[in-house]
Amino acid sequence: MHNVQVDDVLAPKRQAEIQAVVDGMAKFKPTMVDAEWDEPYTAQKYADYRAGKLPPSHNGVVQLSFRLAKQMDIPVHGIDVDGDFPYPPVEAYAKAHGETAVLDSANAEIQATVDAISKTLANGTISETLRSMNEPARIARDNGFYGTMLRIGGGKEQPGADLLTAWYKRNAYICANIVQLAKRGDRVVVFYGSGHAFLLRQCVSGTPRFKLIEANDYLPK
Repeated sequence: MHNVQVDDVLAPKRQAEIQAVVDGMAKFKPTMVDAEWDEPYTAQKYADYRAGKLPPSHNGVVQLSFRLAKQMDIPVHGIDVDGDFPYPPVEAYAKAHGETAVLDSANAEIQATVDAISKTLANGTISETLRSMNEPARIARDNGFYGTMLRIGGGKEQPGADLLTAWYKRNAYICANIVQLAKRGDRVVVFYGSGHAFLLRQCVSGTPRFKLIEANDYLPK
């Protein structure tokens, strides 16, 4: 629904910035990387990447997850899980009950955030952009979109709550993969879309024997 405007990350300038991000993450001394693809697909593509058979790719999994895993000679796992995002029923209910202003406002806030990220990237480095996206206050604020969806519905018809629970379910399954793959002593770097950051951070922080480490402690300034 909302996408950041990105220039060519394969350009030499951006490649140097990506390498700086990877070098920063390497200082964490990770033992595992988790990526936003499913496991079978990730395993095949990473094997191709290691063998030099994967064509140039703009995808963040290749540019960040694969690069860090290869540099550190550690495994990379795909932890993504498909899930429903039943937004059309929310939109239909809002239109039928005169509540489109709620959706318009929530989407405008998200678009403003996306525009700000695009501006940061256009005028700065990839690391600066990632640092801004990993600020806890920003992550919490951006997650407000999903809470706002609870305002759309009434009685036994609750499309907003359905959307929220579907989103929570998908992220719970993703976090389950993180938790189940990690063994005692592992240091895991997770590369994932920013919309998932709030719930995945919450899940990791709330899971016994896991400790959340801030990415901004390692991303270059």
